[in-house]
Amino acid sequence: MIVMTKFSSCAAAAAVAVVLTGFANAQVAGTPGPTLPVPDQTNVRHDAALDPNLPTIFVVGDSTARNGADLGWGDHFAHYFDTTKVNIANRAIAGRSARSYMNEGAWDKVLAEMKPGDYVLLQWGHNDGGGPLTPDFKARGEGKGIGDESVDIAVPVPYKGGPYAGKTVETVHTYGWYNRKYFADTRAKGATPILLTVTVRDIWTPGPDGKLQIEHDMGYRDYDFQIAAAEKVLLVDMAAVAAEKFETVGPYATRMLFPIDHTHTSAVGAEMNAASVVTALQQAKAPLVQYLAPQKAPTY
Repeated sequence: MIVMTKFSSCAAAAAVAVVLTGFANAQVAGTPGPTLPVPDQTNVRHDAALDPNLPTIFVVGDSTARNGADLGWGDHFAHYFDTTKVNIANRAIAGRSARSYMNEGAWDKVLAEMKPGDYVLLQWGHNDGGGPLTPDFKARGEGKGIGDESVDIAVPVPYKGGPYAGKTVETVHTYGWYNRKYFADTRAKGATPILLTVTVRDIWTPGPDGKLQIEHDMGYRDYDFQIAAAEKVLLVDMAAVAAEKFETVGPYATRMLFPIDHTHTSAVGAEMNAASVVTALQQAKAPLVQYLAPQKAPTY
């Protein structure tokens, strides 16, 4: 089984620092930097038919988990597991929030695949803040908080699937309400829901000690902990693990891992995030770690 410490290992941290710092220094000098390593990928299509005889780990989230070829951590997740014993199904969709993933019918499709003994990794936060209780063009913002408050709004763009298909009025709930619905639906299928904290963005601010710290929270971290505690769902703090890695290599080297913007990583950054998810699952003693592949700890 893979064994990882809080940061996989000191050697792993040093390896990341050496590779990325070398790349950054070369760019400053105006010379080509070393080629960043491209991690091995599973050759199984993420939407391939699942082996009905194996349990499945579903990844449900946004573009930080799936965004083009190999750019989301969900695309790097399978090779940490023994896929002769478990299916890995990356069902994340770019641009989705807890609300829009459900309302567009994507969640119904996952439920149709789900069976007793499966696991569902849920991760939100990047798209949940847009237009909380009013119509917005992407129809993804939710109410702040974890209560049962709701508001009825006109459907801005007709839904083609999901619970509001063909309807003109939508009831918008809170962030907590949608997550409780995911938990309840998963448990009704005999599967296990697991909530992940948000993937870290390349945004830095001075900490209490004056040192730069990377962003850990987009305004939903407290909600995640509160919902998980109230519903007795395992909370896996991937953000804390990932933040420690990025802070170890520093802001300049971290920037090399976010070539597009402060949210979306390169393939190497996605690999690091996948390793962070695995480490966080181990720290939380998640039951699905029994399916980790018998290999040594990842490089990142």
